[in-house]
Amino acid sequence: MKNLLVFASGSLFLMASTESAFAYLDPGTGSMVLQAILGGAAVALATGSLYVQKIKSFFAARRNADKRDDGRKNG
Repeated sequence: MKNLLVFASGSLFLMASTESAFAYLDPGTGSMVLQAILGGAAVALATGSLYVQKIKSFFAARRNADKRDDGRKNG
C-alpha cells in the first residue's frame, strides 16, 4: 500500500511539473485514445464477468452440497 502511495504521489508530481509541449495532435490520435479506452472497458467487463461466474459457481456448489447433506440426514 505504501508503494502505491509513493507511486501515485510521484506520478502526480511529474504530471504537475511538466511544461506545455505545443504538439500537434492529428485526428487519428483521438480515435486511438478512444479505442484504448473502449478496449480497457471491454477487458474490465470480461474480467469482472469471469469473477462473477466463479463466485456464482462457488455458492451453487455449496448449496448443492447442503442439499445432498439434508437428503442424507432426512432419509
